[in-house]
Amino acid sequence: MNDAVDTAAAAGADAAAAPAGRREAGAFAPGASTLAAAARAVSLVAHEGRSADVALAEAETRPDRAAVRAIALGTLRWYLRLAPAVAGLVARPADDLAPPLRALLVTAAHQIEHSRGAPEVSVHLAVDAARALGFERATGLVNAVLRRFVRERATLFAALDEDLAVRCAQPAWLAAAVQAAWPDRAAGVLEASNAHPPFVLRVAGDRDAYLAELAAAGHDARAVPWASEAVVLAVSVPVTALPGFREGRVSVQDAGAQLAARLLDVRSGQRVLDACAAPGGKTAHLLQRPVPPADLLAVDVDGSRLSMVASTLERIGIAARLRVTDLTVPGALGDEAPFDRILVDAPCSSTGVIRRHPDIKLLRRADDVEAFARTQARLLDSCFARLAQGGRLVYATCSLLPRENEEGVAAFLAREPAARALPWPEGVALPPGALRLPIGVQLLPGAEAGTDGFYYACLGRGDGA
Repeated sequence: MNDAVDTAAAAGADAAAAPAGRREAGAFAPGASTLAAAARAVSLVAHEGRSADVALAEAETRPDRAAVRAIALGTLRWYLRLAPAVAGLVARPADDLAPPLRALLVTAAHQIEHSRGAPEVSVHLAVDAARALGFERATGLVNAVLRRFVRERATLFAALDEDLAVRCAQPAWLAAAVQAAWPDRAAGVLEASNAHPPFVLRVAGDRDAYLAELAAAGHDARAVPWASEAVVLAVSVPVTALPGFREGRVSVQDAGAQLAARLLDVRSGQRVLDACAAPGGKTAHLLQRPVPPADLLAVDVDGSRLSMVASTLERIGIAARLRVTDLTVPGALGDEAPFDRILVDAPCSSTGVIRRHPDIKLLRRADDVEAFARTQARLLDSCFARLAQGGRLVYATCSLLPRENEEGVAAFLAREPAARALPWPEGVALPPGALRLPIGVQLLPGAEAGTDGFYYACLGRGDGA
Protein backbone atom coordinates (compact mmCIF):
# COMPACT_ATOMS: atom_id res chain seq x y z
CA MET A 1 0.00 0.00 0.00
CA ASN A 2 1.30 3.43 -0.95
CA ASP A 3 -0.01 6.33 1.11
CA ALA A 4 0.96 8.90 -1.57
CA VAL A 5 -1.90 9.26 -4.00
CA ASP A 6 -2.74 11.48 -6.91
CA THR A 7 -5.45 13.84 -5.69
CA ALA A 8 -6.76 14.11 -9.22
CA ALA A 9 -7.53 10.38 -9.06
CA ALA A 10 -9.97 11.15 -6.26
CA ALA A 11 -11.75 13.75 -8.36
CA GLY A 12 -15.01 11.84 -8.69
CA ALA A 13 -15.30 11.21 -4.98
CA ASP A 14 -14.17 14.75 -4.25
CA ALA A 15 -16.85 16.22 -6.45
CA ALA A 16 -19.42 14.11 -4.65
CA ALA A 17 -18.10 15.35 -1.32
CA ALA A 18 -18.29 19.04 -2.24
CA PRO A 19 -21.48 21.02 -1.54
CA ALA A 20 -23.80 20.94 -4.57
CA GLY A 21 -23.79 24.69 -5.09
CA ARG A 22 -20.02 24.91 -5.16
CA ARG A 23 -19.77 21.89 -7.45
CA GLU A 24 -22.15 23.37 -10.01
CA ALA A 25 -20.38 26.72 -9.91
CA GLY A 26 -17.00 25.04 -10.35
CA ALA A 27 -15.65 26.75 -7.22
CA PHE A 28 -12.86 24.22 -6.64
CA ALA A 29 -10.94 21.96 -8.96
CA PRO A 30 -11.72 18.26 -8.49
CA GLY A 31 -9.35 16.93 -5.84
CA ALA A 32 -8.95 20.24 -4.01
CA SER A 33 -11.46 19.33 -1.31
CA THR A 34 -9.62 16.04 -0.73
CA LEU A 35 -6.34 17.90 -0.32
CA ALA A 36 -7.93 20.42 2.03
CA ALA A 37 -9.39 17.66 4.22
CA ALA A 38 -6.02 15.94 4.43
CA ALA A 39 -4.34 19.23 5.35
CA ARG A 40 -6.90 19.80 8.13
CA ALA A 41 -6.04 16.39 9.59
CA VAL A 42 -2.30 17.08 9.33
CA SER A 43 -2.79 20.40 11.10
CA LEU A 44 -4.64 18.74 13.99
CA VAL A 45 -1.74 16.33 14.50
CA ALA A 46 1.15 18.73 13.92
CA HIS A 47 -0.24 21.77 15.71
CA GLU A 48 -2.82 20.49 18.20
CA GLY A 49 -1.28 17.19 19.25
CA ARG A 50 -4.21 15.01 18.16
CA SER A 51 -3.60 11.41 17.12
CA ALA A 52 -3.99 10.63 13.43
CA ASP A 53 -7.04 8.45 14.15
CA VAL A 54 -8.77 11.31 15.97
CA ALA A 55 -7.71 13.85 13.35
CA LEU A 56 -9.09 11.71 10.53
CA ALA A 57 -12.35 10.85 12.25
CA GLU A 58 -14.27 13.69 10.61
CA ALA A 59 -13.30 12.37 7.17
CA GLU A 60 -14.83 8.95 7.82
CA THR A 61 -18.16 9.93 6.27
CA ARG A 62 -16.59 11.31 3.09
CA PRO A 63 -16.67 9.22 -0.10
CA ASP A 64 -13.00 10.16 -0.63
CA ARG A 65 -12.00 9.10 2.90
CA ALA A 66 -9.42 6.58 1.67
CA ALA A 67 -7.64 9.28 -0.35
CA VAL A 68 -7.80 11.76 2.54
CA ARG A 69 -6.32 9.19 4.87
CA ALA A 70 -3.57 8.17 2.47
CA ILE A 71 -2.49 11.75 1.77
CA ALA A 72 -2.58 12.75 5.45
CA LEU A 73 -0.60 9.72 6.65
CA GLY A 74 1.91 10.12 3.84
CA THR A 75 2.42 13.74 4.80
CA LEU A 76 2.86 12.84 8.48
CA ARG A 77 5.36 10.16 7.48
CA TRP A 78 7.56 12.74 5.71
CA TYR A 79 6.53 15.87 7.63
CA LEU A 80 9.87 16.44 9.38
CA ARG A 81 11.69 16.45 6.03
CA LEU A 82 9.11 18.44 4.08
CA ALA A 83 8.33 21.14 6.67
CA PRO A 84 11.86 22.63 6.85
CA ALA A 85 12.09 22.59 3.04
CA VAL A 86 8.85 24.53 2.73
CA ALA A 87 9.69 26.89 5.60
CA GLY A 88 12.82 28.00 3.78
CA LEU A 89 10.70 29.25 0.89
CA VAL A 90 8.31 31.43 2.91
CA ALA A 91 9.37 35.07 3.06
CA ARG A 92 8.17 35.48 6.65
CA PRO A 93 8.59 33.08 9.57
CA ALA A 94 6.50 29.98 8.94
CA ASP A 95 5.15 30.24 12.49
CA ASP A 96 3.40 33.46 11.45
CA LEU A 97 1.13 31.48 9.14
CA ALA A 98 -2.11 29.99 10.41
CA PRO A 99 -1.56 26.28 11.29
CA PRO A 100 -3.98 24.92 8.64
CA LEU A 101 -2.20 27.00 5.99
CA ARG A 102 1.19 25.75 7.09
CA ALA A 103 -0.14 22.22 7.03
CA LEU A 104 -1.52 22.73 3.52
CA LEU A 105 1.88 23.83 2.21
CA VAL A 106 3.51 20.71 3.65
CA THR A 107 0.71 18.44 2.47
CA ALA A 108 0.92 19.84 -1.06
CA ALA A 109 4.72 19.49 -0.98
CA HIS A 110 4.20 15.83 -0.11
CA GLN A 111 1.99 15.38 -3.15
CA ILE A 112 4.55 17.11 -5.37
CA GLU A 113 7.38 14.96 -4.02
CA HIS A 114 5.66 11.60 -3.61
CA SER A 115 2.50 11.31 -5.72
CA ARG A 116 2.18 10.16 -9.30
CA GLY A 117 0.49 13.41 -10.37
CA ALA A 118 2.20 16.20 -12.27
CA PRO A 119 3.69 18.77 -9.86
CA GLU A 120 1.84 21.59 -11.62
CA VAL A 121 -1.47 19.86 -10.94
CA SER A 122 -0.65 19.56 -7.23
CA VAL A 123 0.16 23.28 -7.11
CA HIS A 124 -3.13 24.15 -8.80
CA LEU A 125 -5.09 21.93 -6.41
CA ALA A 126 -3.33 23.47 -3.41
CA VAL A 127 -4.37 26.96 -4.48
CA ASP A 128 -8.01 25.83 -4.60
CA ALA A 129 -7.55 23.92 -1.34
CA ALA A 130 -6.46 27.19 0.29
CA ARG A 131 -9.77 28.69 -0.78
CA ALA A 132 -11.64 25.66 0.56
CA LEU A 133 -9.90 26.18 3.92
CA GLY A 134 -10.91 29.84 3.98
CA PHE A 135 -7.54 31.36 3.02
CA GLU A 136 -8.58 33.24 -0.12
CA ARG A 137 -6.04 35.99 0.53
CA ALA A 138 -3.22 33.45 0.83
CA THR A 139 -3.67 31.85 -2.59
CA GLY A 140 -0.86 33.94 -4.06
CA LEU A 141 1.51 32.86 -1.30
CA VAL A 142 0.55 29.20 -1.75
CA ASN A 143 1.09 29.41 -5.49
CA ALA A 144 4.47 31.18 -5.18
CA VAL A 145 5.87 28.94 -2.43
CA LEU A 146 4.88 25.69 -4.12
CA ARG A 147 6.13 26.75 -7.55
CA ARG A 148 9.47 27.54 -5.94
CA PHE A 149 9.37 24.15 -4.23
CA VAL A 150 8.87 22.45 -7.60
CA ARG A 151 11.88 24.28 -9.04
CA GLU A 152 14.22 24.14 -6.04
CA ARG A 153 13.38 20.96 -4.18
CA ALA A 154 16.42 19.01 -5.38
CA THR A 155 18.76 21.71 -4.07
CA LEU A 156 16.79 22.11 -0.85
CA PHE A 157 16.86 18.41 -0.03
CA ALA A 158 20.51 18.03 -0.96
CA ALA A 159 21.36 20.40 1.88
CA LEU A 160 18.72 19.19 4.37
CA ASP A 161 19.47 15.51 3.85
CA GLU A 162 22.99 15.85 5.19
CA ASP A 163 21.29 15.49 8.58
CA LEU A 164 20.28 11.83 9.06
CA ALA A 165 17.27 12.78 11.17
CA VAL A 166 15.92 15.13 8.50
CA ARG A 167 16.72 12.72 5.66
CA CYS A 168 14.69 10.03 7.42
CA ALA A 169 12.03 12.52 8.59
CA GLN A 170 12.60 11.59 12.23
CA PRO A 171 12.61 13.84 15.32
CA ALA A 172 16.18 14.77 16.20
CA TRP A 173 15.90 13.34 19.73
CA LEU A 174 14.78 9.94 18.43
CA ALA A 175 17.45 9.79 15.72
CA ALA A 176 20.07 10.53 18.36
CA ALA A 177 18.66 7.90 20.72
CA VAL A 178 18.60 5.23 18.00
CA GLN A 179 22.14 6.12 16.96
CA ALA A 180 23.30 5.79 20.57
CA ALA A 181 21.49 2.48 21.08
CA TRP A 182 22.21 0.82 17.73
CA PRO A 183 25.12 2.71 16.12
CA ASP A 184 25.79 0.12 13.42
CA ARG A 185 22.13 -0.20 12.47
CA ALA A 186 20.74 3.28 13.08
CA ALA A 187 20.41 4.42 9.46
CA GLY A 188 18.65 1.21 8.45
CA VAL A 189 16.31 1.35 11.43
CA LEU A 190 15.35 4.98 10.81
CA GLU A 191 14.85 4.39 7.09
CA ALA A 192 12.79 1.26 7.75
CA SER A 193 10.46 3.29 9.96
CA ASN A 194 9.30 5.05 6.78
CA ALA A 195 8.62 1.83 4.87
CA HIS A 196 5.10 0.59 4.37
CA PRO A 197 4.52 -2.31 6.77
CA PRO A 198 3.55 -5.75 5.52
CA PHE A 199 -0.05 -6.88 5.90
CA VAL A 200 0.35 -9.80 8.31
CA LEU A 201 -2.34 -12.15 9.54
CA ARG A 202 -2.51 -14.63 12.39
CA VAL A 203 -4.37 -17.80 11.47
CA ALA A 204 -6.30 -19.64 14.17
CA GLY A 205 -6.26 -23.16 12.78
CA ASP A 206 -4.67 -24.90 9.81
CA ARG A 207 -2.39 -22.32 8.14
CA ASP A 208 -1.88 -24.34 4.96
CA ALA A 209 -5.62 -24.75 4.53
CA TYR A 210 -6.11 -21.03 5.04
CA LEU A 211 -3.43 -20.20 2.47
CA ALA A 212 -5.33 -22.35 -0.01
CA GLU A 213 -8.52 -20.51 0.94
CA LEU A 214 -6.82 -17.17 0.32
CA ALA A 215 -5.53 -18.35 -3.06
CA ALA A 216 -9.03 -19.48 -4.05
CA ALA A 217 -10.32 -16.01 -3.14
CA GLY A 218 -7.66 -14.38 -5.35
CA HIS A 219 -5.29 -13.21 -2.59
CA ASP A 220 -1.55 -13.68 -3.05
CA ALA A 221 -0.11 -14.74 0.31
CA ARG A 222 2.80 -16.65 1.84
CA ALA A 223 3.62 -18.24 5.17
CA VAL A 224 6.17 -16.71 7.56
CA PRO A 225 8.71 -19.51 8.07
CA TRP A 226 9.66 -18.71 11.67
CA ALA A 227 6.13 -17.88 12.90
CA SER A 228 3.85 -20.91 12.73
CA GLU A 229 0.58 -18.98 12.61
CA ALA A 230 1.62 -15.98 10.48
CA VAL A 231 0.70 -15.22 6.87
CA VAL A 232 1.75 -12.20 4.79
CA LEU A 233 -0.48 -10.84 2.04
CA ALA A 234 1.20 -9.30 -0.99
CA VAL A 235 -1.47 -6.58 -1.14
CA SER A 236 -3.42 -5.05 1.73
CA VAL A 237 -7.17 -5.55 1.66
CA PRO A 238 -10.06 -4.48 3.91
CA VAL A 239 -10.21 -6.90 6.82
CA THR A 240 -13.86 -7.65 6.06
CA ALA A 241 -12.74 -9.03 2.67
CA LEU A 242 -10.63 -11.71 4.37
CA PRO A 243 -12.15 -15.19 4.46
CA GLY A 244 -13.03 -16.09 8.02
CA PHE A 245 -12.33 -12.69 9.58
CA ARG A 246 -15.87 -12.11 10.82
CA GLU A 247 -15.90 -15.62 12.29
CA GLY A 248 -12.62 -15.05 14.13
CA ARG A 249 -10.59 -17.59 12.14
CA VAL A 250 -8.02 -14.94 11.22
CA SER A 251 -6.81 -11.68 12.75
CA VAL A 252 -4.46 -8.90 11.69
CA GLN A 253 -1.32 -9.07 13.83
CA ASP A 254 2.35 -8.38 13.08
CA ALA A 255 4.48 -11.52 13.15
CA GLY A 256 6.67 -9.97 15.85
CA ALA A 257 3.64 -9.35 18.05
CA GLN A 258 2.65 -13.00 17.68
CA LEU A 259 5.71 -13.99 19.73
CA ALA A 260 4.14 -12.84 23.00
CA ALA A 261 1.65 -15.68 23.34
CA ARG A 262 4.21 -18.27 22.29
CA LEU A 263 6.77 -16.99 24.81
CA LEU A 264 4.20 -17.14 27.59
CA ASP A 265 3.94 -20.91 26.97
CA VAL A 266 0.65 -21.49 28.78
CA ARG A 267 0.23 -25.02 30.14
CA SER A 268 -3.00 -26.90 30.80
CA GLY A 269 -4.99 -25.60 33.77
CA GLN A 270 -2.99 -22.39 34.23
CA ARG A 271 -4.37 -19.00 35.15
CA VAL A 272 -3.20 -16.03 33.03
CA LEU A 273 -3.14 -12.28 33.61
CA ASP A 274 -3.02 -10.10 30.49
CA ALA A 275 -1.95 -6.94 32.28
CA CYS A 276 -2.25 -4.30 29.55
CA ALA A 277 -4.73 -6.01 27.30
CA ALA A 278 -6.10 -3.34 24.95
CA PRO A 279 -6.74 -3.44 22.06
CA GLY A 280 -6.95 -7.23 22.46
CA GLY A 281 -4.84 -8.83 19.73
CA LYS A 282 -2.57 -10.67 22.15
CA THR A 283 -5.53 -11.57 24.39
CA ALA A 284 -7.26 -13.24 21.45
CA HIS A 285 -4.06 -15.05 20.51
CA LEU A 286 -3.71 -16.48 24.02
CA LEU A 287 -7.28 -17.74 23.94
CA GLN A 288 -6.90 -19.28 20.47
CA ARG A 289 -3.66 -21.17 21.21
CA PRO A 290 -3.74 -24.99 21.15
CA VAL A 291 -3.55 -24.90 24.97
CA PRO A 292 -5.63 -21.91 26.10
CA PRO A 293 -5.63 -20.63 29.69
CA ALA A 294 -7.98 -22.26 32.15
CA ASP A 295 -8.81 -18.73 33.30
CA LEU A 296 -7.73 -15.45 31.69
CA LEU A 297 -8.16 -12.03 33.25
CA ALA A 298 -7.65 -9.16 30.79
CA VAL A 299 -6.93 -5.84 32.49
CA ASP A 300 -6.53 -2.30 31.22
CA VAL A 301 -6.48 1.06 32.95
CA ASP A 302 -8.72 2.61 30.26
CA GLY A 303 -12.31 1.41 30.15
CA SER A 304 -12.93 2.65 26.61
CA ARG A 305 -9.88 0.74 25.39
CA LEU A 306 -10.95 -2.35 27.28
CA SER A 307 -14.18 -2.25 25.28
CA MET A 308 -12.00 -2.89 22.21
CA VAL A 309 -10.85 -6.11 23.87
CA ALA A 310 -14.49 -7.06 24.43
CA SER A 311 -15.25 -6.47 20.73
CA THR A 312 -12.28 -8.61 19.69
CA LEU A 313 -13.34 -11.45 21.99
CA GLU A 314 -16.90 -11.24 20.69
CA ARG A 315 -15.58 -11.60 17.12
CA ILE A 316 -13.54 -14.71 17.90
CA GLY A 317 -16.36 -16.15 20.01
CA ILE A 318 -14.34 -16.80 23.19
CA ALA A 319 -15.03 -15.28 26.59
CA ALA A 320 -12.62 -14.00 29.23
CA ARG A 321 -12.86 -11.93 32.37
CA LEU A 322 -12.31 -8.20 31.81
CA ARG A 323 -11.50 -5.62 34.46
CA VAL A 324 -10.66 -1.92 34.47
CA THR A 325 -7.78 -1.62 36.95
CA ASP A 326 -4.66 0.48 37.37
CA LEU A 327 -1.95 -2.11 37.87
CA THR A 328 0.66 0.52 38.72
CA VAL A 329 -1.04 0.84 42.11
CA PRO A 330 0.57 -1.42 44.75
CA GLY A 331 -1.78 -4.16 45.85
CA ALA A 332 -3.92 -4.04 42.71
CA LEU A 333 -5.84 -7.29 42.14
CA GLY A 334 -5.34 -8.18 45.78
CA ASP A 335 -8.57 -10.19 45.59
CA GLU A 336 -7.06 -12.50 42.97
CA ALA A 337 -5.04 -15.65 43.57
CA PRO A 338 -1.52 -15.63 42.09
CA PHE A 339 -1.26 -16.19 38.34
CA ASP A 340 0.82 -18.87 36.64
CA ARG A 341 1.48 -16.69 33.61
CA ILE A 342 1.50 -12.90 33.27
CA LEU A 343 1.88 -10.85 30.11
CA VAL A 344 3.00 -7.26 30.62
CA ASP A 345 2.69 -5.64 27.19
CA ALA A 346 3.77 -2.35 28.68
CA PRO A 347 2.75 1.13 27.51
CA CYS A 348 5.79 2.66 25.85
CA SER A 349 7.08 5.24 23.38
CA SER A 350 5.90 3.04 20.47
CA THR A 351 9.07 3.92 18.56
CA GLY A 352 9.12 0.44 17.05
CA VAL A 353 5.79 0.86 15.22
CA ILE A 354 6.28 4.26 13.61
CA ARG A 355 5.87 2.79 10.14
CA ARG A 356 2.29 1.90 11.12
CA HIS A 357 1.67 5.10 13.09
CA PRO A 358 3.68 7.96 11.55
CA ASP A 359 1.97 10.51 13.80
CA ILE A 360 4.19 9.21 16.62
CA LYS A 361 7.04 11.24 15.10
CA LEU A 362 5.19 14.46 15.85
CA LEU A 363 3.43 13.47 19.05
CA ARG A 364 6.20 11.85 21.07
CA ARG A 365 8.77 13.92 23.01
CA ALA A 366 12.15 12.95 24.45
CA ASP A 367 11.01 13.34 28.07
CA ASP A 368 8.11 10.93 27.41
CA VAL A 369 10.60 8.06 27.49
CA GLU A 370 11.51 8.61 31.13
CA ALA A 371 7.83 8.94 32.04
CA PHE A 372 7.07 5.63 30.34
CA ALA A 373 10.05 4.00 32.08
CA ARG A 374 8.65 5.00 35.48
CA THR A 375 5.25 3.52 34.59
CA GLN A 376 6.89 0.34 33.31
CA ALA A 377 8.82 -0.04 36.55
CA ARG A 378 5.64 0.25 38.62
CA LEU A 379 3.89 -2.26 36.36
CA LEU A 380 6.69 -4.78 36.68
CA ASP A 381 6.78 -4.46 40.46
CA SER A 382 3.00 -4.77 40.82
CA CYS A 383 2.53 -7.61 38.32
CA PHE A 384 5.46 -9.68 39.56
CA ALA A 385 3.92 -9.54 43.02
CA ARG A 386 0.93 -11.42 41.55
CA LEU A 387 3.09 -14.15 39.93
CA ALA A 388 2.88 -17.62 41.42
CA GLN A 389 5.92 -19.63 42.50
CA GLY A 390 7.34 -21.29 39.38
CA GLY A 391 5.40 -18.86 37.19
CA ARG A 392 6.51 -16.95 34.11
CA LEU A 393 6.13 -13.25 33.29
CA VAL A 394 6.72 -12.00 29.74
CA TYR A 395 7.63 -8.33 29.50
CA ALA A 396 7.10 -6.77 26.06
CA THR A 397 7.25 -3.34 24.47
CA CYS A 398 7.09 -1.97 20.95
CA SER A 399 10.00 0.35 21.75
CA LEU A 400 13.48 0.58 20.23
CA LEU A 401 14.99 2.27 23.26
CA PRO A 402 17.04 0.42 25.92
CA ARG A 403 15.74 2.71 28.69
CA GLU A 404 12.30 1.15 28.27
CA ASN A 405 13.61 -2.32 27.56
CA GLU A 406 16.74 -4.07 28.78
CA GLU A 407 17.77 -1.28 31.14
CA GLY A 408 14.36 -1.24 32.78
CA VAL A 409 14.30 -5.02 33.18
CA ALA A 410 17.85 -5.04 34.57
CA ALA A 411 16.85 -2.43 37.16
CA PHE A 412 13.84 -4.55 38.12
CA LEU A 413 15.97 -7.68 38.55
CA ALA A 414 18.39 -5.71 40.73
CA ARG A 415 15.64 -4.65 43.13
CA GLU A 416 13.61 -7.90 43.12
CA PRO A 417 15.65 -10.82 44.53
CA ALA A 418 12.89 -13.36 43.82
CA ALA A 419 12.97 -12.66 40.07
CA ARG A 420 15.30 -14.23 37.53
CA ALA A 421 15.79 -13.80 33.81
CA LEU A 422 14.80 -16.84 31.72
CA PRO A 423 16.46 -17.86 28.46
CA TRP A 424 14.66 -17.66 25.13
CA PRO A 425 12.58 -20.85 24.94
CA GLU A 426 14.04 -23.53 22.68
CA GLY A 427 10.66 -24.20 21.10
CA VAL A 428 10.20 -20.61 19.88
CA ALA A 429 12.12 -19.76 16.72
CA LEU A 430 14.17 -16.59 16.97
CA PRO A 431 13.21 -14.23 14.12
CA PRO A 432 15.98 -13.63 11.56
CA GLY A 433 18.00 -10.55 12.49
CA ALA A 434 16.76 -10.48 16.09
CA LEU A 435 19.38 -9.32 18.59
CA ARG A 436 20.07 -11.49 21.64
CA LEU A 437 20.85 -9.17 24.53
CA PRO A 438 22.22 -10.02 27.97
CA ILE A 439 18.59 -9.75 29.08
CA GLY A 440 15.93 -10.40 26.47
CA VAL A 441 15.72 -10.02 22.70
CA GLN A 442 15.29 -6.92 20.52
CA LEU A 443 13.59 -6.95 17.12
CA LEU A 444 14.39 -3.96 14.92
CA PRO A 445 12.34 -2.73 11.96
CA GLY A 446 14.22 -3.27 8.74
CA ALA A 447 15.85 -6.48 9.93
CA GLU A 448 15.55 -9.69 7.91
CA ALA A 449 12.35 -10.80 9.67
CA GLY A 450 10.44 -7.74 8.42
CA THR A 451 8.65 -7.22 11.74
CA ASP A 452 7.92 -4.08 13.65
CA GLY A 453 10.29 -3.16 16.48
CA PHE A 454 9.71 -5.17 19.68
CA TYR A 455 11.52 -6.08 22.88
CA TYR A 456 10.82 -9.29 24.84
CA ALA A 457 12.14 -10.57 28.15
CA CYS A 458 11.02 -13.69 30.01
CA LEU A 459 11.15 -13.55 33.80
CA GLY A 460 10.46 -16.24 36.37
CA ARG A 461 9.79 -16.68 40.06
CA GLY A 462 11.58 -19.73 41.40
CA ASP A 463 12.04 -22.97 39.45
CA GLY A 464 9.84 -24.49 36.80
CA ALA A 465 8.95 -21.35 34.84
